[in-house]
Amino acid sequence: MAAAAPPLVPTPEATALPSQPLFARVRLATSSDVPHIHKLIHQLAIFERITHLFSATEASLSSTLFNSPPFQTSTIFILELSSTPLPPTTTPLFFSPITQIITLDLPIDDPERETFKSNDKDGGSDTVVGGFVLFFPNYSTFLGKPGFYVEDLFVRECYRRKGFGKMLLSAVAAQAAKMGCGRVEWVVLDWNVNAIKFYEEMGAKVLHEKRVCRLTGQALQAYANPAN
Repeated sequence: MAAAAPPLVPTPEATALPSQPLFARVRLATSSDVPHIHKLIHQLAIFERITHLFSATEASLSSTLFNSPPFQTSTIFILELSSTPLPPTTTPLFFSPITQIITLDLPIDDPERETFKSNDKDGGSDTVVGGFVLFFPNYSTFLGKPGFYVEDLFVRECYRRKGFGKMLLSAVAAQAAKMGCGRVEWVVLDWNVNAIKFYEEMGAKVLHEKRVCRLTGQALQAYANPAN
């Protein structure tokens, strides 16, 4: 009688979970994105523990953003994510969207999927907003060149540590290089060691010898009537 066949041992290939593609796109924000931008800024304020300073409204954002062509004043890139290929955008006039496919072992559980469902007409039915970066032009007298200052960079919690923050910041850097800018700069909270390490790994130099100075609120309004 023939010997019994040995039990089959699953190979790593056989036991591996099927990959889960996630389609990502960085595009220019439009006025239709204001509700999502407002919610993202509020989440950023929570993360930075400064909700007591948060006073922006959808109305104030709508009235102060998107009044000039991109890159001449405050500009926002939006991060969109979808489990299916994103349709081509129809508004590449000022900026051609950057796309990337991320392969995941498991799908991401997004508890705010419905809240952040994309309002963009070029988004698919399951497209969500995952983050944003807001920046504006500045100028370096030492370099004799314009640059960009990044005011806010934020990725929602469930999408962090997957390369999307780098994707957003890289889009700003690429646009700066394309326009012949001298530098891109921003500030980072000294307690956010993960962000500091992330920026240094991207090649950024963290300047410890500088401090941020700010006039705001009543201190700023005191200059409204300089004659007094």
